[in-house]
Amino acid sequence: MYFLQKYAEIRYIDHLLKKMKVCRNFAQRSAILNEVQTQGSTKLPSNKSVLVLGDNATGKTTLIAKLQGVEDPKKGSGLEYAYIDVKDEYRDDMTRLGVWVLDGDPGHKNLLHYALNETNYAHTLVILTVSMTQPWDWLEQLNQWIKVLQQHIESLSLDLKEKEAARQRLVTTWQSYCEVGDDLDPGSPVKRTMRNNSIDEDDLLPLTEDALLTNLGLDIVVVVTKTDYMTTLEKEYEYRDEHFDFIQQWIRNFCLRHGTSLFYTSVKEDKNCDLLYKYLTHRIYGLPFRTPALVVEKDAVLIPAGWDSLKKISILYENMHAVKAENHYTDIIKAPPTRKAVSNREAEVQTEDEQVFLARQQEILKQGGQVRGESPLRSQAGSASAGSNKSGPRTPGSAGQSSPKKIDPKLNPATPGGEGVLANFFNSLLHKKSGGPAGAGGASPGNMGTPRANGTDGLMTPEKLAVRTDAAAELDRLSRSVKKDIDLSQTAAKRRPFGVVLSDEPQTTTINQKKKKNINFAYRHMWKLYTLLKAFCILFIITTIIFTMIL
Repeated sequence: MYFLQKYAEIRYIDHLLKKMKVCRNFAQRSAILNEVQTQGSTKLPSNKSVLVLGDNATGKTTLIAKLQGVEDPKKGSGLEYAYIDVKDEYRDDMTRLGVWVLDGDPGHKNLLHYALNETNYAHTLVILTVSMTQPWDWLEQLNQWIKVLQQHIESLSLDLKEKEAARQRLVTTWQSYCEVGDDLDPGSPVKRTMRNNSIDEDDLLPLTEDALLTNLGLDIVVVVTKTDYMTTLEKEYEYRDEHFDFIQQWIRNFCLRHGTSLFYTSVKEDKNCDLLYKYLTHRIYGLPFRTPALVVEKDAVLIPAGWDSLKKISILYENMHAVKAENHYTDIIKAPPTRKAVSNREAEVQTEDEQVFLARQQEILKQGGQVRGESPLRSQAGSASAGSNKSGPRTPGSAGQSSPKKIDPKLNPATPGGEGVLANFFNSLLHKKSGGPAGAGGASPGNMGTPRANGTDGLMTPEKLAVRTDAAAELDRLSRSVKKDIDLSQTAAKRRPFGVVLSDEPQTTTINQKKKKNINFAYRHMWKLYTLLKAFCILFIITTIIFTMIL
């Protein structure tokens, strides 16, 4: 590369010397020498910068890291600063391009004056990023950031002549765009000069229709990131080529009206990232860029500033049958319905204030009673017993002494259905008594069999006495049922047919004796079989030895 560079410089100098020989005028020779001196001393400026704007999650940090050549980007907050190394290989010159990345939160727009101010206004290029993962938000995002940028520029105390010069420079760039090839070396200094000065002002074409309706005086590049997500849009959201053509024609119209360039990029698939780097250096430093516009691949669109027009955009209308270009953007590109996140968190329990709880307990103690919280079981039991207590005072001998459920006399603890008795017993314990008093101090007959505990029965409430009486009655019933079953089983065992030995003991001894006899019998037979096998083996060995000796 070094020898090619030197060879190109030698050819260029030789060309100038030949040109000087032809020129007899001293003034012409001086102009040529001044041109050589200017080209030789030109260095890449170091005051250029790039401002990156866009919502969060649009890939700003990842894109700049790709342009830097960094594989592990680190995201910051607020206003980030980075730099990109720029090298002019044909001049052996190198500089750093400053990059400012503003956070997507609109609350940080007050930091813009650090990145874009009166000093660097004429030397700043702006990148607006949108993501293909959310194309339904492009309309709002781009309009918002253009508005933020416009308001910030109006707040700057710029000279009117400087603003007008910046706007005229942008118009000239659009008018002078051309895709003419050059026979000279693409990186030579001559080509850069010819690119910038080959078109006179009289030869400039007028601006195309709808171009640069909003002229901010800044070079702006709209970058669509994450274009690899198009396949996901096709699979999950049923996007077709018509949708992508509609999106492209809309954003191209937006770029045409605001005088911006357009790049579709994908860092994941490395699409158009290198071309974006070369285009940035071309617009900022004037380095060569020979790549024409690319509109064939839907995920790798490249449209330089000054190339597009309404006529070229209308080519996309030919493939749009189900949608029309006149439709509103959000009517065609609609945001998908949001899915409500299902949380596995348990319902939050609101606790009662401590002072309120203590005050309520104090009121209960003053009343001398106890208020218990209602449960479904108590509410059902209370509603069922309300009718039975209306007839008169509750006594242990009354029909409703146990529980709201009537006890089935066929059920007893010896049968599988005996759980009903226990259920009734425990229901009677849980049942809230609402009837009249059953008599104090054991006045009813049911209390005769109830033991007294340290003489405290007289102090018990009628409801507690009724529950206690029900528990005693149930226990007496269970004990009588068990005793009756034992008597019946003993009587049946003694009444056996003639010839059967009468015995109250279970006949487990006879069964054990039979098992022992069977085991002994099997053991003896196994021992005999083992002895026969052993004798057979010995006989076989002796026979084999004898047969071997004979042979």
